[in-house]
Amino acid sequence: MRCLVTGATGYLGGRLVPRLLAEGHEVRCLVRDPGKLRDVPWADRVEVVRGDVLDPASLEPAVRDVDVVHYLVHSLHDPDFADADRRAAENTARAAAGAGVRRIVYLGGLHPSGVRLSPHLASRKEVGDVFLRGPVPAAVLQAAMIIGSGSASFEMLRYLTERLPVMVTPRWVHNRIQPIAVRDVLRYLVEAVGLPPDVNRTFDVGGPDVLTYLDMMERYARVAGLRPRRVLPVPLLTPRVSSHWVNLVTPVPRSIAAPLIESLVHEVVCREHDVEDLLPGRTTGYDEAVALALARIRDADVETRWSGASVPGVPSDPLPSDPGWSGGSSYLDVRERETTAAPERLWSVVEGIGGEHGWYSFPLAWAVRGWLDRLVGGVGLRRGRRDPRRLHVGEALDWWRVEEVERGRLLRLRAEMRVPGLAWLELQVLPGRGGGSTYRQRAVFVPRGLAGHLYWWLVWPFHGLVFGGMVRNITSEAELTSEFRKS
Repeated sequence: MRCLVTGATGYLGGRLVPRLLAEGHEVRCLVRDPGKLRDVPWADRVEVVRGDVLDPASLEPAVRDVDVVHYLVHSLHDPDFADADRRAAENTARAAAGAGVRRIVYLGGLHPSGVRLSPHLASRKEVGDVFLRGPVPAAVLQAAMIIGSGSASFEMLRYLTERLPVMVTPRWVHNRIQPIAVRDVLRYLVEAVGLPPDVNRTFDVGGPDVLTYLDMMERYARVAGLRPRRVLPVPLLTPRVSSHWVNLVTPVPRSIAAPLIESLVHEVVCREHDVEDLLPGRTTGYDEAVALALARIRDADVETRWSGASVPGVPSDPLPSDPGWSGGSSYLDVRERETTAAPERLWSVVEGIGGEHGWYSFPLAWAVRGWLDRLVGGVGLRRGRRDPRRLHVGEALDWWRVEEVERGRLLRLRAEMRVPGLAWLELQVLPGRGGGSTYRQRAVFVPRGLAGHLYWWLVWPFHGLVFGGMVRNITSEAELTSEFRKS
């Protein structure tokens, strides 16, 4: 089959593509920025087309000669996300029909019937309804919480349980949920390609366990080898207040936590299990799913993460080549230092920056700036990094997004923290004179309005500590590890 995957740069899409390839399917990926797929292991085995589900013209070539469309996108963070999701689904359904696509496979959210749904769940349901009303047969898989390494909902559960031995919890922790392992979701998405042509319906999909959120935290603690957690229920914690609380305790920012928590106010349990008759197979129990996720995290073998998706509201403009690009001014902080370390040794330090390794300068300043960003709804520093040694274009690195990697020479990062302007950090490794290497560091800030100019001059006094410290410490670390290896 020829499959089109929308959302291939996302958490599930990035895992679905290699599994479709493993089953012998041809895969085309529709992405707004093809550069984000440049470094994935399967990049040379797929066709990548630039486009946007909100742009009907770009959809026409994307769906041409395609048998199945896997639809895995949603505009969760957009203030008008429901309208955007509806238009995107209608565009996709229309384009698929015009191209003679045989099936659409969509992953929506499990939800109860007969109640007023949260905006997030209501939108997911509406998208499914758009596809079911269309002329192309659709398989709408409806899942509750997905348990897997890198999943936003799993990361929220993990950090809440690990960091809070005594938890103040809202009423929704007693609602029942039927979680599902990410491996089972992916199996259903792959096998739905072969459903009979007359199947046009929703399927509730879930694992074998029905638990409360409290049950899941307690069982997570047992699987992870933690002491039993104590829980103090507080009925006054609304979903809005809870999202602020999750924002402070976990790496998941409020913009993502809020719709997840809004969905938890509903009990989400499968009402039917018809998918097991059409797509039979063993489903993974909750404890096993948690153990598998923790094993992947421990081994740094996380394929994709929730943070792989770009932060909404943060422009993805390329680095400006000159001050005129900004309409008047941009600010630079450029520093350089010679080192006796070989270029490859220096590069290994540069590529390993961030996450657990930190930023090689004034940790308190970085931590405070990260907390301030979290308080205003930003991503802060807690996204970390997916792999401790290698970086790829498009992935998150703390509050940065990797914009460019020229292995052994250049790392360019674009800021996704809340600032009144656009910011980049460029780290370069150059051959040194007479052996060794040269480390060059360039910070670029393009201000937005008067607030942007004020911001730069307010933080400018700290640049010597932060950026100057980075230059000294990165080169010193490279020299130290070089001497250690020689000895």
